Amino acid sequence: MTEGTHANLDDLLQSGGIRLGRAQRQRLDWLTGQYGAPTLDDSGGIRHNGVVILKEPPSGAAAELFYRSLNPASAVVIASSENPGFDFLKSKLTEFGTVGPCGVDGPHEMWWGGIGWSKFHAAAAACTLRPRVVSCYPRGSDAAAAFALRHSLERFGLASHIEPIDAQLGDRLLCFEKAEFMLRMWNRYREPLLFVEAGAVLREAPLLPCFLGCDVALHKWNRWEMSARTLYIGRTSAAQMLLRTWQHLAASYPAIWEGYLLDQAWSLTSSQVPLDTVWLPRSYHALAGDLGAMRATVLHGEQTTTLDLGPDPAFAGLVRTARRAGRTGARDAFLVMTSKAEADKGIAVILRDISATNAGAVAATVEAVTGAYAADCGGYGRLELSLCAWQDDVGAAREAATQARYRILEIAPGQHIANDFFAHHAADDSVMTARHLFP
Repeated sequence: MTEGTHANLDDLLQSGGIRLGRAQRQRLDWLTGQYGAPTLDDSGGIRHNGVVILKEPPSGAAAELFYRSLNPASAVVIASSENPGFDFLKSKLTEFGTVGPCGVDGPHEMWWGGIGWSKFHAAAAACTLRPRVVSCYPRGSDAAAAFALRHSLERFGLASHIEPIDAQLGDRLLCFEKAEFMLRMWNRYREPLLFVEAGAVLREAPLLPCFLGCDVALHKWNRWEMSARTLYIGRTSAAQMLLRTWQHLAASYPAIWEGYLLDQAWSLTSSQVPLDTVWLPRSYHALAGDLGAMRATVLHGEQTTTLDLGPDPAFAGLVRTARRAGRTGARDAFLVMTSKAEADKGIAVILRDISATNAGAVAATVEAVTGAYAADCGGYGRLELSLCAWQDDVGAAREAATQARYRILEIAPGQHIANDFFAHHAADDSVMTARHLFP
């Protein structure tokens, strides 16, 4: 990007009141380099080429017209995509990725998508950076599947590491065994890692994640449930944090299926660092017998079972809507900030009714809360901000905060948040404590 283009983009973001953190800005710069100069559209108007940055969600017929005006030479960026008002438009587009909030400097989640992957597939073929493909399987099981994977890797000249490991269940790997293997590979090799199940074969060189330059890339089965069958881990501190969080959760809860643990690791990591995630297309998670299997990049031989998707059918309702839109749900903290206060106490702020308010008001309130905490934390060592669309969501967020023994504050979009917001409530806590001790 030239200096003049960079300055023009600065002016555009400033005119729209859009705040982006460094990681989000780097992704937007990359998109501008791929698609051309961006335009700001806060009404869902008609655009045909380049990068379109949306501030407000179009609804109904406007969303349909906006979608129809796009083509493969268009990209859509939603700068505050944590708002569920954008979910309808997202459902019509191809979801490329998300970049998590960047603290007070960029306190929103950025979503980017478009019309199909064709543009990126063609460009990725020329990518010179290549991942190391890693895989593991239970020791003593049939090694024929691993041999088939290794043979397919040799066709593309890709570096690899495939090994048998001791498995507690004998013929099946548990999540913590896979996560520990991945962490060991992270420490051993310097290339980006692409984990592929041993029962898979490669039909094309899997260069898309390296070309996109993300922290992590994975596929969402049925658009909402995260799969660990194909998992890319870049050589970044954010990617390492995700991997370590996944390993820790898997070791702590060995009986829980890997998709849910990966989902929770993603949510925790995204709330604390600006994790740059790419949601891989189905071609990286194709199953033998699929209609699109002939166009697969990674072809898995075994069908997905309830052991992969989770044995609890009610679990889907907890995260399905949010994950299909590439965002965290109400039960997960959207943003976590820490302070230099030498205190273990934390505070949970619940922003309610976000579906009933325009996106600008919700975004402004998020910025006011994070700005107030950065200005004066009130002695709270940790802030967790949750966004809730419905009253049931508020109840779930309250329950989670209560279990963590956090001070809980519930606010509404548009509510005035002064710079001493947290200090004021900390003072109230002190008064209440004094009254309790000395009635």
